[in-house]
Amino acid sequence: MRRKTSRASSTEPWHSPAWQAQSLLLAYPDEQFEQHLALVGRVAAVLPEPVARPLLRFTTQAEQTAIADLATAYVATFDHRKRCCPYLTYYAHGDTRKRGMALLQLKQVYAKGGWRLGDDELPDHLAVVLEFAATDPPAGHRLLTEHRAGLELLRLALTEDCSPWAAVLESVSATLPALVGDEHEAVLRLAAEGPPEEEVGLDPYASAVFLPDPVVGGPR
Repeated sequence: MRRKTSRASSTEPWHSPAWQAQSLLLAYPDEQFEQHLALVGRVAAVLPEPVARPLLRFTTQAEQTAIADLATAYVATFDHRKRCCPYLTYYAHGDTRKRGMALLQLKQVYAKGGWRLGDDELPDHLAVVLEFAATDPPAGHRLLTEHRAGLELLRLALTEDCSPWAAVLESVSATLPALVGDEHEAVLRLAAEGPPEEEVGLDPYASAVFLPDPVVGGPR
């Protein structure tokens, strides 16, 4: 993946390392995952406490778990549970033509930032969005904000399933403006309003179990 780094005063200096660390933890646990855990542990030292604390909670648990078991849990969580779909455009569009347009728009944003995705990578996987955000924080922040409803629904689903990856989503949320009021009501409100310049209905959010089956296999 080719990339071009861009920064602006509208983002904090710690946003980039935070999003890169979160991206590593949301990718499939492979033979490099132990190195990623160690790296995230070092990065956490320079992050604000609300962002760092959940990352360290995840790394502590992951370090005590065999990589093979983590990989099995990852597939069971993200590839086989509709409620835990990591592909953000599903929450807004489902498996429709509108989702195809949303994916194309994401690719265009990446291309403008100097990125070219591999053929095996979908642009709306949260790990991919976070990796892009790490290299282009202003554009990445806009994407995360536009897909905030889906991101928060994923966080709530992982939390309710007692998944260790819920901590990573908690860390991601801590990099964005705080939600006001009850978190479930806030997510439904975001779903009803929809991201800017996109048509988003409430139905896909009201019952996440009806989300279409995700494409098996996230970033490996």
